[in-house]
Amino acid sequence: MQIYLVGGAVRDRLLKRPIKDKDFVVVGATVAEMIDAGFQQVGADFPVFLHPTTHEEYALARTERKQGSGYKGFSVHASPDVSLEDDLRRRDLTINAMAIEVTSLTDDTPINGQVIDYYGGLQDLKDKTLRHVSSAFNEDPLRVLRTVRFYSRYYDLGFTIADDTLTLMRQLVDTGELAHLSAERIWQESSRATMQLSPQVYWQKLFEIGALTEYFAPLHHAWDNAHIRETVQTALYFAGQMQLNLSQRWALLMSSLNPSLFTSEPTDENVNAAANLKEINNIGNIAKVPKAHTQFANLFVQQAEKISAINSLSAAEKIDLIQACGAHKEPDKLSQLLVCSHVLQLATQHRQMMLALNSFHAIGMTDIAPDLKGPAIGAALRQSRIERLQAQQ
Repeated sequence: MQIYLVGGAVRDRLLKRPIKDKDFVVVGATVAEMIDAGFQQVGADFPVFLHPTTHEEYALARTERKQGSGYKGFSVHASPDVSLEDDLRRRDLTINAMAIEVTSLTDDTPINGQVIDYYGGLQDLKDKTLRHVSSAFNEDPLRVLRTVRFYSRYYDLGFTIADDTLTLMRQLVDTGELAHLSAERIWQESSRATMQLSPQVYWQKLFEIGALTEYFAPLHHAWDNAHIRETVQTALYFAGQMQLNLSQRWALLMSSLNPSLFTSEPTDENVNAAANLKEINNIGNIAKVPKAHTQFANLFVQQAEKISAINSLSAAEKIDLIQACGAHKEPDKLSQLLVCSHVLQLATQHRQMMLALNSFHAIGMTDIAPDLKGPAIGAALRQSRIERLQAQQ
């Protein structure tokens, strides 16, 4: 019997990041031997056991074969003759397919600390690349979301997704396999990604590969508008930097569904409000978003325009806003709404100034008349930059 620390714990140990959970693979053991050692078996589909004192997961080495749709459509084979290499081959990414042998079932001290790496995880870790282990990657649609979640998690370290892995992800989306995922798993991955330091990366990548259309179709349609998409992505970036809570981040994402927040043109508030609430609620129902997050998002999207104009509200309007937000019962909720409003305004201002900066850099000497002299050069550059920015706004 040999026991190995595997997966995320090995990866994060090498990255020198906090290790949250430890998972182990046991090679050469039977179910009976694990139970005799005091381990508690959990799950009927494959042999995973909880350590009697630490409650960490120990799984018998296993292989899987695709038999149906979705992430549950697998037959599992676990026996003492399944090798560590066979077990690691079924994992999603190379950086998650490394192992370190430990002393015993009761002692997880590494024997020598040597990393066992059959599939190039160490090199991909060095190159900061998220790459699939094998073609079996496209048998499990959940891996699309997991890969993008890891992308958002390690984005600040400079990680990218390998081109061939992105190709497999797009193929999974195109086959409609994501429709077989449970809404609970969709939300589990999405909520974890949304709480990363760079949550915008998760949603942007899903949009790029067309993966939002199954459970988040209204968001996909809203993000066809580059103005809305870029502003909300920037807002999510600031939300991550400022450590906003999940309800606030979800509200900022759902603000995408209210176009009036991103335009100065007059709109029919009542019609928009009804349509916005319906779309937010539909996403909440389809993706199994906890009601507290959906309710907060509804409240923010409904009241965002008034909250952003607090300085110009009358006393009566402020009292009505307190009532509408329920702030007389939950003052903290008002504070959270105000922060969301400021973040969205900051994102709007940031996008506007980035457009101005891009226009400034886009115009050079080759874009103005060659015969200009002295102060006329600066004036011409300024005017050309202004005209370019006006055309983009």
